[in-house]
Amino acid sequence: MRDPDTENGHQPVLLDETLDLLNAGSGGLFVDATLGLGGHSEAILQASKDTVVIGIDQDETALGRAKQRLSNFGSRISFFHSNFSMINDVVRKAKKGAPAGILADLGVSSLQLDSVERGFSLRHDAPLDMRMDPASGRQTATELLGSISQDELANIIYQYGEERASRKIARWIVEKRESGTPITTTRELAELVKRAVRSNPKDKSHPATRTFQALRIAVNGELDILEPFIKDSVDLLEHGGVLAIISFHSLEDRIVKHSFQRLSGKCICPPRQPVCSCGAVKRVEILTRKPVLPSQAESKQNPRSHSAKLRACRKLDN
Repeated sequence: MRDPDTENGHQPVLLDETLDLLNAGSGGLFVDATLGLGGHSEAILQASKDTVVIGIDQDETALGRAKQRLSNFGSRISFFHSNFSMINDVVRKAKKGAPAGILADLGVSSLQLDSVERGFSLRHDAPLDMRMDPASGRQTATELLGSISQDELANIIYQYGEERASRKIARWIVEKRESGTPITTTRELAELVKRAVRSNPKDKSHPATRTFQALRIAVNGELDILEPFIKDSVDLLEHGGVLAIISFHSLEDRIVKHSFQRLSGKCICPPRQPVCSCGAVKRVEILTRKPVLPSQAESKQNPRSHSAKLRACRKLDN
């Protein structure tokens, strides 16, 4: 997904398209709100010698790798260990003015996916942690599964994973918990879900992929912070500045799409509602009528990019 390690022959997702929308060649201050291994930031810095970047990431390991990768740019880039939801505080602390562009790539990096101890991947047997920032104090996935009710768990798996068998999966997880053998590892969860889900021969992904996605989103509160981040980013941008967001599944993309529509002045209230309550005010121009998708060549070269969608908006001068 986000910023695969270039040492393994991968490239940042939708790189050229992102640089074009951000108008990176014109220089200025840019915020990479999800720095990862630094691939997008490196390209932004290379696009103009007049560019300065603020890099934010909640993963200290990724931040350390990015610092090494981008060390040649010296003071043109500053690094902050934080969640992108804290972009207001970070930009104020940096004291570099209003950004000309802000980028957020919402995917999970290959560094996190391949880290056995994080428990993100189905490929490794590991403790069910799933926290993007282990120092965040958030519940692990194991702790979540050990405390949540059956109905709440089913709703999480259905809403965040769009998994039709959510109620059966939740019931089996809670039954194991109540029998004194709670699920604590990735392999245990993957095997339980595989038994519970009727597999589709045409589906190339593991039957537990949607459940893993749902738990990761719940553990990290990923969807809860997205809409406030978009609003804060538009507030921070200079007039004419661009916000670009790369999402990887329909739930994220829907929030980005509706947030952009609301900020562009389009009312998204139900058609028969007599009074607008969604707060739509025209503050941005949407630059992507439809999401920008990876080319066939990019999808073939980097399979993790195939579900990526890029949307962007420009702050108006009002």
